[in-house]
Amino acid sequence: MAIHPTAIIDSSATLASDVEVGPYVVIGPRVEVGSGTTLGAHAVLVSHVKLGVNCRVHPHAIVGDVAQDIAFKGGDSFVEIGDRVIIREGATIHRGTKEGTVTRVGDDCFLMANSHLAHNVALGKRVIVANGALLAGYVEVGDAAFVSGNVVVHQFCKIGRLAMASGGSVVGQDLPPFCVTHSDHRNTVVGLNVVGLRRAGMSSEERLQVKRAFALLYREGLSPKAAAARIAAELPPGPAHEWVDFIHASRRGLCGFIGALDSEDE
Repeated sequence: MAIHPTAIIDSSATLASDVEVGPYVVIGPRVEVGSGTTLGAHAVLVSHVKLGVNCRVHPHAIVGDVAQDIAFKGGDSFVEIGDRVIIREGATIHRGTKEGTVTRVGDDCFLMANSHLAHNVALGKRVIVANGALLAGYVEVGDAAFVSGNVVVHQFCKIGRLAMASGGSVVGQDLPPFCVTHSDHRNTVVGLNVVGLRRAGMSSEERLQVKRAFALLYREGLSPKAAAARIAAELPPGPAHEWVDFIHASRRGLCGFIGALDSEDE
C-alpha cells in the first residue's frame, strides 16, 4: 500500500493492501476502497463510501458528501461505486437522502471532470457522463448510455440503455432506450443512436426491429401505451421489447420527437 504522508485516513476506513493514496487525500469514516484503486491528490471520500476494484479517483473529486436536499435529516446513507470506474477531476457524487438509501454507480462507468451525481442517482454499467453534466436526485441511467457535456437531467428522470443525451441538452422527461436528444430543444428526440447500437454488437435484424419500435412510438400517432402494445404484439422478443417495459415504467412522460431532424435514425 502506497499512502502519501499528507493523507488523512479515518481509523474506521478499510483499504485493500495495494491501494494508492495521493497527497492530501482525505478518507473519512465507513469507507471501503477495493484492490488496485488509486486516489489522486486532494480527492475526498467523505463517508459511507464503497469503492470497487481498479477504480481511479482523480484530483479534487468528492465522493460521499451528504445530499444537497432539504429532506436530508442525517443518518446513514451511502455511495456504492462498482469496479473499474473512473472519476475525473472535480466530479461530485452525493449520498442518498433517506436513511439506508444509496447512490449507485455501476461497473466500468466514466464520470468526466466536474460532472455531478446527486443523491439516489443510479447508473448502470458502462455509462459515460461527460464534463459538466448534472444529474439531479433519483435519476436512473441504463447501461452504456452517454450523457454528453453540460447536459442537465431533471430529478426522477430515466435515461434508457444506449441512449445519448446530446451536448447541452435539457432532459426533463424520460429518454427511451437507443434514442438521441436534440441539443437545442428541451425534452426532444431526433432519432436513434445507430452508431451506439452497432458498437454494442446489435445485429442488423435487431436494429431493424428497434427502428420499427421507434416508428410505432414516434411516427404513427399512437399514445405511448398503444405503441407499447403494438411493439409487444408485432415484434419478437429482443431489444425492441425494452421499449415496452420502459414506457410502462415512465412516470414523467417521454421525450417528444422532431420529425424534421430525424436523419440520425436512417
